[in-house]
Amino acid sequence: MAKNLEISLLLDFYGDMLTEKQRNVVELYYNEDLSLSEIAAHSRITRQGVRDSIKRAEGILLDLEDRLGLAKKFRTIQDGLDRIVQNAQEIRAYNSRFGTSKEITDKCGEIIEIAGSINE
Repeated sequence: MAKNLEISLLLDFYGDMLTEKQRNVVELYYNEDLSLSEIAAHSRITRQGVRDSIKRAEGILLDLEDRLGLAKKFRTIQDGLDRIVQNAQEIRAYNSRFGTSKEITDKCGEIIEIAGSINE
């Protein structure tokens, strides 16, 4: 079973929708990078039980993302904020080279600060 980093992200968004056992097993597998055997020993269930629990949880997480799309929306917002910051930095640099308007420089700084606080 190849590890999918997407599942780790989806766990952040939808982990509370899983049972505590499923959430713990998926957390150990994806975020703690434990093997199925290590999780089985830790959880006192069979390796097959761990695998089945992970597969069920993955299905639930992927289904929730298909229905709600929160992780996709989050990535879109992050990408947009990154582009806003990049553009504001370019405008500020252009202004410094050619225009030297303090207002433009200040507004660019404010845009960068706001975008940074949203992206935290």
